[in-house]
Amino acid sequence: MTEQLKEDLPSVIAEMEKKCEEHPDNVMARHHLGLVYMKAGRVDDAIKALEKAIELDPQSFESMINLGAIYFGMNDLAKAEELNRKAIEINYNAVQAYANLGLIFQQQNDLDQAIENYEKAIGIDETLATVWMNLTSVLTMKGDDDRALESARKGLEYEPESGLAHNNLAVALYFSEQFSEAKKHMDKAREFGYSVDPNFVASLEEKLA
Repeated sequence: MTEQLKEDLPSVIAEMEKKCEEHPDNVMARHHLGLVYMKAGRVDDAIKALEKAIELDPQSFESMINLGAIYFGMNDLAKAEELNRKAIEINYNAVQAYANLGLIFQQQNDLDQAIENYEKAIGIDETLATVWMNLTSVLTMKGDDDRALESARKGLEYEPESGLAHNNLAVALYFSEQFSEAKKHMDKAREFGYSVDPNFVASLEEKLA
């Protein structure tokens, strides 16, 4: 978030609060107020605003997804899962809900469920580079090297200037014993500002020695 945006937040909040007072049944106003509260770090207020949006419109799956993100940040994974599942019940193509469920299950080390939900997300929108990167990490943890390599290439395809994407591909190439190519992407990851694990650097350099 830029400094300018931080400075503007109080006036934006005041404007949105006024709009909610004038139009207490406006679902989108409550939803957007919740998002602005999230940006301002006012978590309790964000929860109240998003809950009110859902109360006004029980079909407001976007509010459920954003509320789930708050609970994920609070490490209340059960509540986060519940909200994202409700969002999917309302909109089967709620891609962000699947991506969020992937994160929730990855956090719980339920790798199969994480993969299933990441794959559902990219089945809806295959351009989601972050989901490809998360999927790569899970596949690497499972030791599914071929699929991890394919996923890593997809992540880089959709976000070619991401240090994380280059690092993921470097790791996937390492486990596929393509060490020279792995070093190229490790160097690219550093070039884009990614802090590469020193243990990985040492192991790769040993393989290349």
